[in-house]
Amino acid sequence: MLTIGIAVVRVVLGAFVAAHGVQKLTHFWGGGGLAASTKEFQDDGFVGGKFTAFAAGGVQVAGGTLLIAGFLTPLASAMVIGPMVVATTVKAPVGFWSQDGGYEYPLFLALLGIGVAFTGPGAFSFDHATGLSAWYGQGAWSWVPPVAATAAGVFGGLGARVLLHRPALTTSRGRTL
Repeated sequence: MLTIGIAVVRVVLGAFVAAHGVQKLTHFWGGGGLAASTKEFQDDGFVGGKFTAFAAGGVQVAGGTLLIAGFLTPLASAMVIGPMVVATTVKAPVGFWSQDGGYEYPLFLALLGIGVAFTGPGAFSFDHATGLSAWYGQGAWSWVPPVAATAAGVFGGLGARVLLHRPALTTSRGRTL
């Protein structure tokens, strides 16, 4: 039963994050496409224009797809954690609850990404089928891949925030960031 539970959490998290990335890049599933995502990032005080929007959406699509497959799971987890850390920091000034525009949802997804990093891909995964999971889930060093994935995601997200965000910008929504 645990094997099924791990697969369900991993696949659902991957699907949610990948779909969110697809929305950033296209008009599928109600997405505004790259132009709308570029404007949203600029309104939130980020520089980089289309590159920033494309990178965010692309990382979400790639990380989510890898999670769905259960392939390169530590990397996939980091690719989910990073953008959700950025989103959490952007929404933090608004408050916790998502219904008010807060950081509840991206924090939840980031924490699920950390959980998947620590549980591993499970038996129903490409990592397991190819033997890759043996490299990052056993023995005295089994803590290294999940800790590395978590650190890469958290510090990668915070690094992107520091590099690409200009707090002195005032958004078109009237907020000073």
